[in-house]
Amino acid sequence: MAPKYKFTYFYGRGRGEPTRLIFAAAGVEFDDVRITLDQWPKVKDSLPAPMGQLPFLEVAGGVTLCQSMSIARFAAKETGLAGKTNLEQAQADMFVDEIDELLPKLAAVVFAKDEAVKAEKAKEVDKLIPEKLAKIEKLSGTNGHLVGNNLLWCDLVLFNTAFNVENYKPGTLKNYPKLNKVVDTVKANKRIAAWIAKRPDSTF
Repeated sequence: MAPKYKFTYFYGRGRGEPTRLIFAAAGVEFDDVRITLDQWPKVKDSLPAPMGQLPFLEVAGGVTLCQSMSIARFAAKETGLAGKTNLEQAQADMFVDEIDELLPKLAAVVFAKDEAVKAEKAKEVDKLIPEKLAKIEKLSGTNGHLVGNNLLWCDLVLFNTAFNVENYKPGTLKNYPKLNKVVDTVKANKRIAAWIAKRPDSTF
């Protein structure tokens, strides 16, 4: 029987990795379709991408979802990682909304080809990272989870962003002990460890 979910995104982690991490953490099988940047212009018109962009998620029954965070939030609800109560779900969403701004800003630095542009964007990111992480640190739980006592999708979104932050500026997370503990908790998850071991290496 084919998996219920087919997720299509670029080869790298980027904005698609939270959904992959959610399925991996929940032990839910899914078709992980990866497209290279070179392939994208050639296959774009032939793919069932309703908004003409990646990622998109095809769900058994004929529905296709677009927009990375909408997909991730749906996956979290489907797998029980959105939060046990409406309040937990709102808190998790709050953290995700705060964290999510960092990823495209980091990507702009990583992929900038002009050195002057890269330097200018790096200044913005260098200011934004401590601002964002300080806010999240203040509101985070103390037991290795942002919200409550169990793994939620906001923990996975933080983990994914922290991975890129550490690649950009190693040692950053040590200044935020509660967030560092969340990252360590996610890293220690056996399903996440297995996913990281098998996923392709990528720049971002």
